[in-house]
Amino acid sequence: MSTSEIQTADLQGALTQVTRAVGSSGIAPLNVPLSAPGGAPAPAPTGPGFDPASLAAVIAQLANEMLGAPLNQGAAAQAAPLPGAAPSQSPVPHLAAAGAAPSPVPGPSAAAAPVYPGSAPAYSGSVPAYSGSAPAHSGAVPPYSGAALPAPGSAPDHSGATPAFPGDVALPDSTVRAGFVRVPLVGSDPLSLGATDEVLRIPVLDDLAGRDADPYFVPGAPALGIESPVGPPQVEAHEIRAVDPALVRGVSGSAGILDPHAIRRDFPILEERVHNKRLVWLDNAATTQKPRAVIDRLSYFYEHENSNIHRAAHALAARATDAYEAAREATRRFINAPSTREIVFVRGTTEGINLIAQSWGRRNVGPGDEIVITWLEHHANIVPWQQLCSEKGARLRVAPVDDRGQVILEEYEKLLGPRTRIVSITQVSNALGTITPAREMVAMAHRHGARVVVDGAQAVSHMRADVQLLDCDFYVFSGHKVFGPTGIGAVFGKSEVLDAMPPWQGGGNMIADVTFERTIYHPPPARFEAGTGNIADAVGLGAALDYVTRIGIENIGRYEHELLHYATHALATVPGLRLIGTAADKAGVLSFVLDGQRTEDVGGALDREGIAVRSGHHCAQPILRRFGLESTVRASLAPYNTCEDIDALVDALHRIQIGRSR
Repeated sequence: MSTSEIQTADLQGALTQVTRAVGSSGIAPLNVPLSAPGGAPAPAPTGPGFDPASLAAVIAQLANEMLGAPLNQGAAAQAAPLPGAAPSQSPVPHLAAAGAAPSPVPGPSAAAAPVYPGSAPAYSGSVPAYSGSAPAHSGAVPPYSGAALPAPGSAPDHSGATPAFPGDVALPDSTVRAGFVRVPLVGSDPLSLGATDEVLRIPVLDDLAGRDADPYFVPGAPALGIESPVGPPQVEAHEIRAVDPALVRGVSGSAGILDPHAIRRDFPILEERVHNKRLVWLDNAATTQKPRAVIDRLSYFYEHENSNIHRAAHALAARATDAYEAAREATRRFINAPSTREIVFVRGTTEGINLIAQSWGRRNVGPGDEIVITWLEHHANIVPWQQLCSEKGARLRVAPVDDRGQVILEEYEKLLGPRTRIVSITQVSNALGTITPAREMVAMAHRHGARVVVDGAQAVSHMRADVQLLDCDFYVFSGHKVFGPTGIGAVFGKSEVLDAMPPWQGGGNMIADVTFERTIYHPPPARFEAGTGNIADAVGLGAALDYVTRIGIENIGRYEHELLHYATHALATVPGLRLIGTAADKAGVLSFVLDGQRTEDVGGALDREGIAVRSGHHCAQPILRRFGLESTVRASLAPYNTCEDIDALVDALHRIQIGRSR
């Protein structure tokens, strides 16, 4: 046997170990030969840098990481879930069927399509004379870069767009489409990515380790989610061509293309039927749905860990305490707080703002002092400050917005002065979707010596929340807005600020010592967590934040940005529809009114179509009145929404308007 034949045999043996491990995980072993691009047998690799033993070791390591168990162990030896981990789920294989050829990489569409650089792409389903039939659409979110769209009515193309990797360097034309990671057979380091096009195709093992594996992305690769109709898990494959090492090294999941269809399968409620119609959930600004990872984590807590925390020596108390404090760490990490001492669990954003107003505000705001907010605020960021001003004789000042719903920064800065004690601003408007220049507004307030609260309730599920980058003194958000349970949220406060704040509620858990003469309080965060907290839902919040982290908040933001453009253009085809809030920088919120239609009637009509939106004032009456309205219809987006959801909404609105005209 020649040297090249031995080398090929060594590699083939390593791949056999991978496929055996796949088989031990409940999936039929793959029969995947070594091949070069195009399906021809790969020539035996040669060259001074080639080391098959090292590559085989790397293959084993990759398989261990993907499978969660060493290659030489069988199914019985796979590790049981660790305490605190979500229970394992049935494997959802996203692999090529044994012996199946990889799907060819789709080429450019034959039909020339218009380019809309920097603007909303054309809604491919619009019709001049609306007939009531469902419009055709491309089936995928238009590329972020403004690249050519599929021709109207063309067959769905789920090939994915070229992603932007760190440094804004794009992949070559041949991107994702067929279930393998292509590792070049050159050098002892598989990520050295030599110039040869010879590859070893390693199957991408999706979700084999009970959701420990990331089903959406692989290091250095575009999306690995399967774009397919909602329904049972599909068997499909992916292929990633070798790229320059600068684009791969250090990349982990954050530079991919999000696949909403893969994400949808994580949310059981999206399989619900409403009025015998497919549920289209577009009420995400009110509450997001919960992924299986969160549901299972809650179930696991109640089945294996349920106890009160901190105050017992038994095993379940230790488990519950560990799980609760692990959720605090997950929250700290998610918003990039310096310390878990700066994370206080509360029921949600509303309670968090009230905590700040009652504790910090009562101690630091006096007669003649000023509190600054904006016209964009939710009632939860208005009423507590009004109450404080009424109690203390302070003055509430409000920064105006322009006709697009954007804060007028020059006017905001004019409100700041030596009597400004606290500024409390939203990061994203729940009624309009406006993204405020929060970092700049924080800096302006700090120049005048004011403390700043940032309401992140509508931001955390759409964009990166980084309290150190914002430099805010407080940051508040609710778990149910970011795929977590209801009744749980968090307050971040800078440690020096929290240390100087008195408790706002008294009771157990927040005390170090109590006599009838005096009480000594714990330091933060315990000082602000009186009584038995919402332990299980805090643990569920930690699971939700970890889930978002696995997908990548930047990936979510990039995808929703494109879906928002698609929806904005699509809604413009509906006669008599007016969008409220057209800021240049927006999150996934579409607030609108229909001429001649009451918003509650529109909401009811959409519900009969299985489409859930919010109709009303959205607990933000001042900003709606700024536009001369008492209510709007609000559709709001999440990463599990698709172009099909938008098309269903637009079709239904067309029918509503046709019915009105008859």
